[in-house]
Amino acid sequence: MIIAVASGKGGTGKTTVAVNFALSLENVQLLDCDVEEPNAHLFLKPEINDIEKSTVLVPRVNHDMCTYCGRCREVCAYGAIAVIPPSAGKGKGQVLIFDSLCHSCGACVMLCPENAMFEEERETGIIETGKAGKVDFTHGRLNLKEAMSPPLIKQVKKKIDRTKTVIIDSPPGTSCPVIASVKVADFVLLVTEPTPFGLNDLKLAVETVKILKLPVGIIINRSCENDNLIEEYGKREKIPVMMKIPFDRNIAVAYSNGNNIVDIMPEYIEKFKTLLDKITPLAADKRGN
Repeated sequence: MIIAVASGKGGTGKTTVAVNFALSLENVQLLDCDVEEPNAHLFLKPEINDIEKSTVLVPRVNHDMCTYCGRCREVCAYGAIAVIPPSAGKGKGQVLIFDSLCHSCGACVMLCPENAMFEEERETGIIETGKAGKVDFTHGRLNLKEAMSPPLIKQVKKKIDRTKTVIIDSPPGTSCPVIASVKVADFVLLVTEPTPFGLNDLKLAVETVKILKLPVGIIINRSCENDNLIEEYGKREKIPVMMKIPFDRNIAVAYSNGNNIVDIMPEYIEKFKTLLDKITPLAADKRGN
């Protein structure tokens, strides 16, 4: 079973939930797909035993064969190619390729009438794999200045071991990186906080998950007297509030020291195991469909 932990915005406690959930289970794998700013490793402290480069294919031009017809520019849906045709008496033309805009679709290579386009690998980041106690761990680190994280997220997801309970720590928000992370999931846990801002971003996250037709539940982090904000919304949308984590100074102090809830409050191990029991039948319904 694959469970994605997501949120409509950053700072809700998404990684806290993902890490403590994983630490509470047996036969578990945690993937940190927040590749732009991975931080699950700060709490798990895994021993990394494998590092591999992450690459994408980008087009290049054989200028000896290119006629600067502009076909590659026409078929590029992302504006990643500009063609400057040769001017009379002013030498050859140019084909400009903007790697940061390229989505590696391969259309320019396939449709070049002169077969002047080819692809080469470009490194975008790294994937690190290791183990933290009983937790199998993988995360990606996107290189600085890279504009797109979904290709690296997809490569991190290739490490999924379906013989285990897989916890995916997703990026925050509702954009392409989130969709790339959660769409493989059997169930999505949305972590929120009981504030107007938390509710607003929760609504955006719920709409995103609805489009993907994935079953969803809510965890209220920093639970307090304002929980009714989230609970009433959950009732209206028929989304269960599956767990609450209190607004507790001890938890905040542990977090600031790089420690985990289950380390200072072992009773949460059973609470997270109960959470898995609640998710299992809902995820089974999705897999059945």
